[in-house]
Amino acid sequence: MPRANADIAPRDALIDISIVHTHRFDVLILGAGAAGLMAAIEAGRRGRRVAVVERANLPGKKILISGGGRCNFTNLDTRPGNFLSANPHFAKSALARYTPADFIHLVERHGIAWHEKTLGQLFCDGSAQQIVDMLMRECMEAGVRVLVATTIHEVRCSDSLSASGSAFTVVAGNAVYTAPALMVATGGLSIPKIGATAFGYELARQFGIPIEPCRPALVPLTLSGAEHAQFAGLAGISAPVVASAGGRSFREKMLFTHRGLSGPAILQISSYWKPPEPIRIDWAADHQLLAPLRTPNARRDLASLNAALRMHLPARLADRLAEVAAPQGWTNRALDELERRLHSFAFTPTGTEGYEKAEVTAGGVSTAALSAQAMECRTVPGLYFIGEVVDVTGQLGGFNLQWAWASAAAAGRAV
Repeated sequence: MPRANADIAPRDALIDISIVHTHRFDVLILGAGAAGLMAAIEAGRRGRRVAVVERANLPGKKILISGGGRCNFTNLDTRPGNFLSANPHFAKSALARYTPADFIHLVERHGIAWHEKTLGQLFCDGSAQQIVDMLMRECMEAGVRVLVATTIHEVRCSDSLSASGSAFTVVAGNAVYTAPALMVATGGLSIPKIGATAFGYELARQFGIPIEPCRPALVPLTLSGAEHAQFAGLAGISAPVVASAGGRSFREKMLFTHRGLSGPAILQISSYWKPPEPIRIDWAADHQLLAPLRTPNARRDLASLNAALRMHLPARLADRLAEVAAPQGWTNRALDELERRLHSFAFTPTGTEGYEKAEVTAGGVSTAALSAQAMECRTVPGLYFIGEVVDVTGQLGGFNLQWAWASAAAAGRAV
């Protein structure tokens, strides 16, 4: 096992470990989010002594804001194809062994009412706090110790197991914790205002684990120049569309913002979009927008175009598209070209709104370094990475939480 020593906090934040008490566990888990708590539950149920270390003052902060505060805790239609990764096959094992039905069973055992909103997305009838409370009760019943508001100062591992059987040492708060197994469930870079940091990636690099390039995902896109000027006045207007980029398409609502484009369709496609390519919008996938202009004796002018577009789109959006995309003439050929353009309308985003608005982080700890069955590092036995910190990113709609539950269960059952 390679030695890895690195200070995670500034040097003046470190403590003298020779004068504090050492707490020994079977499993140490860094991060009390969805993946960290689920892994702790699974390991604790198997009789492992587990401690979870969390720097925030509360567990499950990201769970609490998910689904608009009602927690979109899974998706009935979860498939490997709902996930983005450098290795599209990696998630299959964990997802097959801990399914949406498994989490639903846990939710129902705790008497939490839920409903399907749309497209297989499941939400609490009440609040996301119910899911956090459920996980914390499960932790308590499994004998898991959860330490909140605890800053990690240092993480290291020995070249070989010591006499106490502990390979990993974590200096956190004013104490030292040791265990033969260490799980990293510290999340990604998205939503720094609730405490997201690069800690998990830094720790991976400390142990020589490769990282796939990170970027914001499930994030609004920004426009600039003429495109921004043409559409910024539509902020707040939404419409059902089909958005396409990177070989993928999503049929959901798009929302105009003061900075560019958002809404479920855009959040979905943002994970696959790569600059400088455009995204393409089909404003009415099931309709011929210009059909009224093709009827016998139909008028063909800007007013008629506006009226035709208003049949399927919000009035202000229809009027703006009529201005922006007005044909050079009113011949059948010109209308054919306009119809085509309206079903493949190009926007060229200049970027995203960044990690501040991103729901998740794409990229992360390389799956090539991990066992798909246990989430354990191939080169550092006893070291596991689970949840968002791994290069597995779900689509919008409960898939990322299902990955958290599944990857955590895989690790918790293996340790």
